Amino acid sequence: MTPHGLTGVPDAGAFLARLTRLDPGAPVRLRGSGGRTALWARLPWEVLVTREVAGRGPDDATVSAAELLSVLAAGGQELPTRRDAQWRWPLPPKIAETVETVSTAELSRLAAAAAGTLREVSAGGLAGRAVGPRAVRDALLDHVALVVTPSAGEPVEVSQRLVQAISRMGFLGPGGAGVPDTRVRIAGRWVGLSAPYGVAWLQTVSKLTVMPIGGHPKG
Repeated sequence: MTPHGLTGVPDAGAFLARLTRLDPGAPVRLRGSGGRTALWARLPWEVLVTREVAGRGPDDATVSAAELLSVLAAGGQELPTRRDAQWRWPLPPKIAETVETVSTAELSRLAAAAAGTLREVSAGGLAGRAVGPRAVRDALLDHVALVVTPSAGEPVEVSQRLVQAISRMGFLGPGGAGVPDTRVRIAGRWVGLSAPYGVAWLQTVSKLTVMPIGGHPKG
């Protein structure tokens, strides 16, 4: 038997429960280091989310999130069947820079406003025209929720995809006074939101220049 090694079961269970509600078939990647384990997953809207929990898990293993949740709920200790081939996405670099902090209350407001817009347009259409929920959802997710400008460097765009990720995964925690701010972080071509209970990362798309083949130096 290979043990999962997780001792922070309530924290891991909260992460897995939210994840499986969003994607019942999601894989989760466990990476243990120094007595703690980082749980990684990819949400259906292309954002990576991670939360560290107590316990030295496997050095690097991918399993079914639903199966691991079932094991934890039953008080089991065995790591579910490994499904390493199901993990197909890069992880952000370990070294990241904090460029700004944003109040958790403001991010909660942005997430709630987007959810309200989705319900409103899905029910009543846009300018009198019916619009499919998926089209509305995709447009909202691609919206730039906020822009932060570091003291040195170019402005950093924070996508609504990231805001929805930390909200839907419960990373913002309960509302009220005393909740820590969320940090906007960059690591290479990745932008992240480091919230009180987890981190969401989105890899920015490279801007490519398209040239007609006849005008290419080697064309």
